[in-house]
Amino acid sequence: MQWHQVLGFAAAVTPLTMIPGTSFTLVTQQVIAGSRSDGVLVSFGSGCGLLVHATLAAVGLSALVMSSAQALTVVKLLGGIYLIWLGVTTWRSARRGIEVPQRVRWRSPWARLGGFGQGLWSNVLNPKAASVYLTLVPQFLTSSRPLAPQIATLAVVHVAIVLVWLLFWTSVVAAARTMIDTPRFRRGMSRLAGAVLVGLGVRTATAR
Repeated sequence: MQWHQVLGFAAAVTPLTMIPGTSFTLVTQQVIAGSRSDGVLVSFGSGCGLLVHATLAAVGLSALVMSSAQALTVVKLLGGIYLIWLGVTTWRSARRGIEVPQRVRWRSPWARLGGFGQGLWSNVLNPKAASVYLTLVPQFLTSSRPLAPQIATLAVVHVAIVLVWLLFWTSVVAAARTMIDTPRFRRGMSRLAGAVLVGLGVRTATAR
């Protein structure tokens, strides 16, 4: 793989990364409802989620899922349901004063992971994240060379770009929070984040 291929991939994936989506919304919600460190956890969780897709692409499993209509439908539904559930709980937490009560009747298996788990699974269950490694990445690979090391290189670049962007946004939201941190503002932003997550979940589950 030549350096210009890596730079070309970085130039192609950067604008996609900066489009507000699930990770962007989760970072916003976590920093407002919690602290800067919560946003950092979401950022690194999102990066690890991308590494999962890169690994699947390297071994050919992602191609199998994306080529199967039934398997892709399952992935979309799981991702959509998860985002909708996360959005609803975020909205409900705003009604209770932001803080989620200690006693919860039901929690997802990864609830104890907090922000990291949310960032991780929101990307693992996002078919659009997988599609990056099935549609964009192949354009920058050299077929005459082993594919796994090339995919790994591009994945590192992708994760680095995502982390830079999300950590930057974490700092922006944290700075804004110190200036306008009021219960009304936090409730409003959490409700907005919850609504966006539900919308993203519906779009993910119904995307073709």
